[in-house]
Amino acid sequence: MENKKVNYFTQSVTETLNNLGVEPSKGLSQVKAHQLKEEIGPNRLEAKKKKPVYKIVLSQLQDWLIYVLLAAVVITILMGEYIDSAIILLVILINAGIGTFQEIKAGKAIDALLKMSSPKALVKREGQTKEIDSAELVPGDLVILDAGRIIPADLRLIETVNLQIEESSLTGESLPVHKDAEATLKDLKTPIAEMSNMCFMSTIVTAGRGTGVVVETGMNTEVGKIANLLDTGVTQKTPLEKKLSELGKTLGKIAVAICLVIFGLSWIQGRDLAEMFLISVSLAVASIPEGLAAIVAVVLSIGVTAMSKKNAIIRKLPAVETLGSVNIICSDKTGTLTLNKMTVTEVYTSDGPRLIDDNQKINLSDSVRKLTEGMILCSDATLENEEATGDPTEIALLVLGDKMEIDRPNLLQNNQRVGENPFDSDRKMMSVLVKSESDFTVYTKGALGSLFNVVDFIFDQNEIRPFTEEDHQNFSDAARKMSNNALRTLALAYKSKTSETTSTQMEEGLVLVGLVGMIDPAREEVKPSIQLAKQAGIKTIIITGDHKNTAFAIAKNLEVAETIDQVITGPELDDLTNQELLEKVENYRVFARVSPQHKVQIVQALQAKGHIVSMTGDGVNDGPSLTVADIGVAMGITGTDVAKNAADMILTDDNFSTIVVAIEQGRNIFNNIKKSVIFLLTCNLGEVLVMFVTLSLGWPVPLIATQLLWINLLTDSLPAIALGMDGDDSEVMKEKPRNAKESFFSQGAGIQVVLGGILIGVITILAFWYGFYELGYSPFDKKIPVEVVKNARTLTFLVLVCAQLFYSLSLRSSKKPFYQIKIFSNHYLNGAILLGLFLQLSLLFIPFLRNAFKLHLPDLNGWLMALGLGLIPFIAMEISKIILMKRK
Repeated sequence: MENKKVNYFTQSVTETLNNLGVEPSKGLSQVKAHQLKEEIGPNRLEAKKKKPVYKIVLSQLQDWLIYVLLAAVVITILMGEYIDSAIILLVILINAGIGTFQEIKAGKAIDALLKMSSPKALVKREGQTKEIDSAELVPGDLVILDAGRIIPADLRLIETVNLQIEESSLTGESLPVHKDAEATLKDLKTPIAEMSNMCFMSTIVTAGRGTGVVVETGMNTEVGKIANLLDTGVTQKTPLEKKLSELGKTLGKIAVAICLVIFGLSWIQGRDLAEMFLISVSLAVASIPEGLAAIVAVVLSIGVTAMSKKNAIIRKLPAVETLGSVNIICSDKTGTLTLNKMTVTEVYTSDGPRLIDDNQKINLSDSVRKLTEGMILCSDATLENEEATGDPTEIALLVLGDKMEIDRPNLLQNNQRVGENPFDSDRKMMSVLVKSESDFTVYTKGALGSLFNVVDFIFDQNEIRPFTEEDHQNFSDAARKMSNNALRTLALAYKSKTSETTSTQMEEGLVLVGLVGMIDPAREEVKPSIQLAKQAGIKTIIITGDHKNTAFAIAKNLEVAETIDQVITGPELDDLTNQELLEKVENYRVFARVSPQHKVQIVQALQAKGHIVSMTGDGVNDGPSLTVADIGVAMGITGTDVAKNAADMILTDDNFSTIVVAIEQGRNIFNNIKKSVIFLLTCNLGEVLVMFVTLSLGWPVPLIATQLLWINLLTDSLPAIALGMDGDDSEVMKEKPRNAKESFFSQGAGIQVVLGGILIGVITILAFWYGFYELGYSPFDKKIPVEVVKNARTLTFLVLVCAQLFYSLSLRSSKKPFYQIKIFSNHYLNGAILLGLFLQLSLLFIPFLRNAFKLHLPDLNGWLMALGLGLIPFIAMEISKIILMKRK
């Protein structure tokens, strides 16, 4: 391939294909595609360079509290307290290291999600059509385009059928642009907006279909030239992160105020101001929950990565929070509740009905053969070696042809498509014009009601006769019976021509051939998922384009609807005023024959009634409803790129059950974040109370600066993150959806923080007092030996750490006692507690560290006191849960 710049829009289709060395019937070989990718690189835009690790580390140090601590390091050095300065500096570096790890971890998780949600491209390689990641495209690849696809690279079009592309992302032109593969432009200065034979990366197919050959990829595309403008990054904080960040700032201000009061009180009491300055700063660091937002980001990113492994890709992190509040799932039927594998089970022609049995050989009548061959020719689907692309309905028709042993390749080769009138939702039919030798034939397939308007004749016993009222009644009855059996119906008509015809003339004076009935059976796992959602207070609503009877049959089978009165159609919706819809919308469980515009109305009406709504969609026109819904859910397999880009979540398996799994996961993620936050705030409140109460009473300082910083490092990092990574609660779906407006401290969480903090504070103060008492002193005494104070501080230090570490175990569930939870299921928390205890004991048993932290090796009574008091908050929490459980 030539390296020089080629203006492909000035070349004909033949010249372009020759220039790129591509055979249009086969496309590139896998070997050549691999070689080109190795040479050129992947077809993706280069994002902004990631922040180097050293810059992430430096950003962790850019905080006013860190600046104060660094000042404290300098002061301690000047005071000659070199060990204290080293410990403070070490704590600063460890904190920065933990923050750096959290940021890198979150970044990697988000990168993985972005990679998983990258768009796909339908290409022809080695004569076979397949779907691949757009990053795999190389110049020369043949890309097949249809409505809803995002153009994956810059293409020179080689075939177009009513192709329209929306190029506003590149040109600013809001109206779709008509494309013509046969056009050859001569002016080298032709603006991009006027290149009718080209289409460009990131633009969207809005109508028609076509084929293009890749001419530029990655940063060489037109949009690649402005890639810096397109790179938005992934730095937006979620509402929860913002709330907790604000909470952290508020609590920080309160903590700083308390520290200033303590410092002022110490000055009045005549304490050593240099020492109290260090203690006040350390207490501020220990009591401000600066890790809240970071922990939330890590838990969210880890949670959504886990969700992606369960076939739910979260595109927008706020969706995780919203999932816990969803109380209505509006689900499409086809593919989501069903297998999305249509199977023709019945055909109807003038010969009468005929059932299609997989295990029985089908004898073809002239009418059935004509019907099947017409359906195959009037199709955009492909089916090769059991790999299919296209609409499931059309794929089912190809499978029908194979069951009838029709030679599809030969049929297609002898009937070349030369014209087309694409399907649209208004006409509800599509037509193709095919040429066989010198004859032309129009085949039209679509809804029976639509075909009734354009047929004048009927194919009967290999003859054509006028279409009568009796025929109309017979076909209508057949369609109704199929619909009542949850079959989807599709009719076919045709007419022979001696010459080409315009698109408007194609659909008039047609000959009705027959009707096929097909079914898409419900997925086995859907019914239990709907029941699980119902148990969790979530109502399932089916929204579909199918007929009323078909939709109701599936809904009744899945126990979504009980009576036909719970079903309403799109035309019936149109007869309702906005006020009437608002009053009645909660009465319906199935919305049939609806348009994408109806979906928006339904969602808005449900939201107006106070519901949090999840909506599924897969088409181009589903974008508005996915955007309006609280959680927009796109189909990963059948969904168009437009739907995926508009959605908050993508289902990689197109399965309703995955939505329920995602809601369950979302609830667990939120609960885990809540556990972490409650733990942090409880521990920090306990530390502040210990310092404030003891100094207010005029007692010696219970914890020195290095000890406070150590406690903050030990308990505010690993245990808090480990709680956020707790396993899923199997009973979370027995609870009602969380109110979206509910305060984070509702349902007793705020009281739990206050009572837990007070309890930890009280037992720690008791331990401090006991440290004096066991050696015959009182903390109110004026002259107390240094060793006695060291003993009291050691007990305070031990009890505070043990109380916080043990208390984290009771926070794994706010309702279940500890013995009802799998004790060893959270390896991260168990490991964090054991590591914390090991490090704490290391300070006491290693002489150098014991002296550095000014600690005293406790006697037997001291160890028992530390263990006994340390367990009290955990035991108290467990007793309260048992009492509440017995009351319920």
